[in-house]
Amino acid sequence: MGDDFHIISLKEAGIDIDIPEPHDTLEANASEKSGTIHRLTNKNCFSEDTGLEVTALNGAPGVKSARYAGADKNFDKNVEKLLLNMTGVREREARFHTIISLILDNKEYLFEGICNGRIIEAKKGRLGFGYDPVFVPDGSERTFAEMEMEEKNKFSHRKKAMEKLISFLQRRNGISHRSG
Repeated sequence: MGDDFHIISLKEAGIDIDIPEPHDTLEANASEKSGTIHRLTNKNCFSEDTGLEVTALNGAPGVKSARYAGADKNFDKNVEKLLLNMTGVREREARFHTIISLILDNKEYLFEGICNGRIIEAKKGRLGFGYDPVFVPDGSERTFAEMEMEEKNKFSHRKKAMEKLISFLQRRNGISHRSG
């Protein structure tokens, strides 16, 4: 977010809890997390929820992306389950979808970021985390797990949502946008 804003982590705010994500939408889970943080700190805050939505699987794993293969949040098992469920499927379109919930002066604002792409048939790459080894964004032939962060950020759903959040805060605070 640059030097225009002072951000502190949950740890710095004295929060050491696992905030539940019990809802059926990314929006509701992001709101749950930011609402919990706001109630605990009484400070402006933001949180996010992200899911991988696969067209052929009717949007699954979606809001359950981190727990697709079980409550232990094991990404290797999640990827294995995804690839198993995609066996023989020709339609491989997917997207990463991020929602950021900002609570600012007791009002909530939502920001969305989407990265369209496709699921490949086997893991490629060692970088990143989660579904990165099987997701190729539109406009690339490489998986997220084959990309350094600078390259991944050219496509990133989280970066797109963060850019919207930062732009909103800069406009609200009268900060001119800096290029670069």
